[in-house]
Amino acid sequence: MINHTDDLVDRVQKMRERSNQRRIEDEARPGESWADAAARLRKQQAAEKSRTNIRKPPAADRQPDFFVPTLYDVGTRDSRSIMDVAVFRLSKRDKRAGEMIRYDLPDGYVEVTAGPYGMASVWDYDLVLMMISYMTEAMNRYREGKGNKPGRVWRLHMNDILKFCRRGNGGRQAEEVEAALDRLKGTTIKNVRERKSPNGQRMMREVEAEGLISSYKVLSRTDNGRIASVEIEAPKWLHQEITEGKNPDVLAVHPDYFLIDPGIGRYIYRQARRAAGKGQAVWAFQTLYQRSGSPSSLKKFTQNLRKIIAANDLPEYHLEEQQGQGGPLLVMTNRAWLDALE
Repeated sequence: MINHTDDLVDRVQKMRERSNQRRIEDEARPGESWADAAARLRKQQAAEKSRTNIRKPPAADRQPDFFVPTLYDVGTRDSRSIMDVAVFRLSKRDKRAGEMIRYDLPDGYVEVTAGPYGMASVWDYDLVLMMISYMTEAMNRYREGKGNKPGRVWRLHMNDILKFCRRGNGGRQAEEVEAALDRLKGTTIKNVRERKSPNGQRMMREVEAEGLISSYKVLSRTDNGRIASVEIEAPKWLHQEITEGKNPDVLAVHPDYFLIDPGIGRYIYRQARRAAGKGQAVWAFQTLYQRSGSPSSLKKFTQNLRKIIAANDLPEYHLEEQQGQGGPLLVMTNRAWLDALE
């Protein structure tokens, strides 16, 4: 009887060995032997692995607040429809105010345009994740006859937000939430698609544009300026996507996602979650770069991506570089799937 699992494991192992050999050959310095290059790269990888992409959980993770509703216990969800491209910036420093990112797609394009406060960042997007998660949970309860159909407006305590996003409960964190709301409201997602008309006889151009959030309201104390509560209105497209379909097209996100520190690390996790799921996916570095919206060069993006691969500590997914005919490839594999194979 042929054991197909053993054959697959052997093929994966051989691919790893060939990929490692090619990388050593490609990165060998002039006059350096293969053995010396391999030893140098092993030391370099060991140094890179000592770095971590995951920050420590805040102390609030271990301190339940019995006076605050446990909304932050809701499982984190993300919308599959906006996971294939970065609808935010990956850098903390470069605000990219007034800039635009365009992603060309087979049936149209997506434009992400920033307002005067700057483009929403991948960390600002945590608030959108929270909104998606709450709406999905409320919609599930509604289908079970346990609650009302969720509306577009959500009112949250500041502690709910910080606990859900796994951030420390400090004054600066509260101030950053208001600034994040400004950027989310000012960042517009424009979708342009070509679709068949209802009668199927002609092609129609469809354009939709809306912010990552529609509006917000913040209630703060006047004596110390601390935020007490936040009211956020979800954009129409997102509310419709979750509440009008039979099954909302959302994916569960690992809670440790919020502990990923580098923006590129968060971006790669989202790509792996959407493309690899419970199995494996392979993407060219070039494609990942194009879909990241990064203003840096491909060379710089590749350097940062290789740091993420070397640390290999993102939740759920094992990362590995392989050489393809058109350039380097990122292999993203669900660790549970890989363990089952081995």
